[in-house]
Amino acid sequence: MRTLRFLLQKEFRQIFRDPAILRIIFVMPIIQLLILPWAADYEVKHVNLSVADHDHSSYSRLLISKVTSSGYFNLISYNNSFHAALEEVEQNKADVVLEIPAKFEQTIVKENEGTLFIAVNAINGVKANLGGAYLRSIIQDYNREVRLKWIQFPRFSPETSIEVHSSNWYNPLQNYKYFMVPGILVILVTMVGSFLAAMNIVKEKEIGTIEQINVTPVKKHYFILGKLIPFWVLGLFILTMGLLVTWLAYGIVPVGSFITIYIYAAIYLLAILGLGLLVSTMAGTQQQAMLISFFMMMVFILLSGLYTSIESMPVWAQWITKFNPVTYFIEVMRMVILKGSGLADISRQIIIIIGFAIVLNTWAAISYKKRV
Repeated sequence: MRTLRFLLQKEFRQIFRDPAILRIIFVMPIIQLLILPWAADYEVKHVNLSVADHDHSSYSRLLISKVTSSGYFNLISYNNSFHAALEEVEQNKADVVLEIPAKFEQTIVKENEGTLFIAVNAINGVKANLGGAYLRSIIQDYNREVRLKWIQFPRFSPETSIEVHSSNWYNPLQNYKYFMVPGILVILVTMVGSFLAAMNIVKEKEIGTIEQINVTPVKKHYFILGKLIPFWVLGLFILTMGLLVTWLAYGIVPVGSFITIYIYAAIYLLAILGLGLLVSTMAGTQQQAMLISFFMMMVFILLSGLYTSIESMPVWAQWITKFNPVTYFIEVMRMVILKGSGLADISRQIIIIIGFAIVLNTWAAISYKKRV
């Protein structure tokens, strides 16, 4: 343990002696955690709408008023022809075209039905799908109001209508920040931990101090522990700063226990730091280590379920996510922060991440050679 203590002293002195590393550790996570949740927004608002109204009736004006007052649409143009409205889409001024046919009100009153035409600009697929879904939902609500209040009132009293009231569990206000911030915090802890660990041994190689360590009687597992423990401590410190920022900036307080978060985070950091050390033992230069780490982080982020639901991915991609440690930590953070899950609820994720930690750190220790 005396040997390990000297190695830890050396590592901590090297870390706090480098201003760049200090900025990465203390400044970068806070700035990103304050900016990224505002940009990573699942809500699509300000969809530009162009209306082609051939009816000009009270019913068509009520429909347009209902659409524009929803807060999701901006009325860009009000035209008498569909071609004029379509030109707004071609000029990239409008995202959705709503065409109201002639005799729209007369058809609804006499025949108890009406037809509308919706054209959606699908260049931006996400905005098109959500904008079209919003518009269809508003039209369905408009249809219910018309049927209950005006058309079928003599036969069916509004008092006997069925009203549906929904209740959202775990995130009652459907605040997307409650869903995104825990995942972004996981990404930041992973990035800092893996990048710093991946650069560590490579830096020793480039400045030539690795040869001095190799000629000492320090055993390989002591050397790996000396590289791993400082960044493990810093990773937990970054997690603490992140939880503090989420409370101060977004008012997010975990429903579950902090102890559950820190127990899982401690095991997770062992796994992710082991991966960084493995990259560091295999790379010859810091540039190689950075490129490899960047490639892995892109895969981890895109296949973690942070931005895209894992269930909506192809089957082959879902199998890849099973080998992605970030996926399990994001699940755990959301379960503990939003649902209040305990250690028993996340036992499967704990077992899996322990397996990752054992395999990656053992591999890193075996890959490190004291003799060339």
